[in-house]
Amino acid sequence: MNDTSLEERPLVRAVNLYKSFPMGGTKVEALRGVRLEIARGEMVAIVGASGAGKSTLLHIIGTLDRPTSGTVFFDGEDLFRLSEQALAAFRNRRIGFVFQFHHLLPEFTALENVSMPTLIQNRPKEQAWAEATALLTDVGLKDRLHHKPGELSGGEQQRVAVARALMQRPDLVLADEPTGNLDTHTGEALFTLMRDLNRRRGTTFVIVTHNEKLSAQADRIIHMEDGTVV
Repeated sequence: MNDTSLEERPLVRAVNLYKSFPMGGTKVEALRGVRLEIARGEMVAIVGASGAGKSTLLHIIGTLDRPTSGTVFFDGEDLFRLSEQALAAFRNRRIGFVFQFHHLLPEFTALENVSMPTLIQNRPKEQAWAEATALLTDVGLKDRLHHKPGELSGGEQQRVAVARALMQRPDLVLADEPTGNLDTHTGEALFTLMRDLNRRRGTTFVIVTHNEKLSAQADRIIHMEDGTVV
């Protein structure tokens, strides 16, 4: 395949995604035939009311869950033809995650938390720490490398989580309500940071948010309602 066609091919293509969950003897349809494409280097915001299917869609794009039917192509590869082991390797290598709750390990410093994904893969500690230091510097935490999460503000903890998500140089970062637990000013600063990283690094970001003011910074806004893209 030539370079031009590779550049034109979407990074992510979701095809006819359905997802249902059993609940109290009935079936809840969380996704109803979702189709969408996400280009390389794009920053996309997914908005909608609670229960619209935003997080379910994000989890399926990130292969944290499988659809009831339909599939996701990532760089042209049909992800749900892969085994669970192959999907786990794919996630570790090509996708970074940022959640509403930062999920940092409280007993480790910011530097150790960010280094963790590569240390688990037995990369040399010196190399991992050098890369983590560069990332933490990039997100404005050069002076907080050796602080543990309990010594950091909420905004600083989320910046550590963003740095950790970027540690494996992923093609795609998926963020689920990353500003949900932050005050307005801190949330705006975090969103601006992700916008800046998207532009400077060319990393594709897909962000679920209730905040329409923040979503306006994205290249494109996807509106969801009742499990569909509207």
